[in-house]
Amino acid sequence: MPKTDNNSLLSQIDTIARGLGETFSPFCEVVVHDLKNPEHAILSIHNNLSGRKPGQPATELGLARIASPEFPSIIANYSNQFADGRPVKSTSIGIKDEEGKYVAALCLNVDMTLFRGMQSALAQFTETENSPIKEHIDPGSNEVIRQRIDDFAAKRATTARALKPEDRKLLIQQLRKEGLLNVRKSMDTVAQHLGVSRATAYLYARQSTPLND
Repeated sequence: MPKTDNNSLLSQIDTIARGLGETFSPFCEVVVHDLKNPEHAILSIHNNLSGRKPGQPATELGLARIASPEFPSIIANYSNQFADGRPVKSTSIGIKDEEGKYVAALCLNVDMTLFRGMQSALAQFTETENSPIKEHIDPGSNEVIRQRIDDFAAKRATTARALKPEDRKLLIQQLRKEGLLNVRKSMDTVAQHLGVSRATAYLYARQSTPLND
């Protein structure tokens, strides 16, 4: 590829990188690598989180791309870290020229520190104590039924509409035990949330055996 064409390509990639950096600031660093110049590969860094500077050499991944056109063009969501130890989720995208050789790379590095802190805080906030006492603050609300169905499905690593017939019958047993089937139009809500007909929901209810206390 002629040098002018290569510079034009890098300029376009840098424009994309700048847009991504502005969109995902302040969580994501976006780096453009010029793989035609491995000793000074870093062309630009947008929303700099790593403390690196333009002109620094290519990383191991960049050198691997230079060495082999067969290297994957996209390496997504791999674990990484900044020099100070902060955890990072990275994605590296290689760009080839008309001859099929890697000439550039666009890399995104997401600082996971804040997200992990938020995740921990949310987990602590949503945690509840196990208790034999069950209370429905608004027992007349069909939203309680929908939430119970979603919780039931989540414990089986699936969604309400993907539950197996056996699980649907067990679910209805639990809803009956908690008194939620006494709510007005409860079976309509169950059928709609499970994605089945009203008749099917009633069939499951007839086939399910009440749970023992």
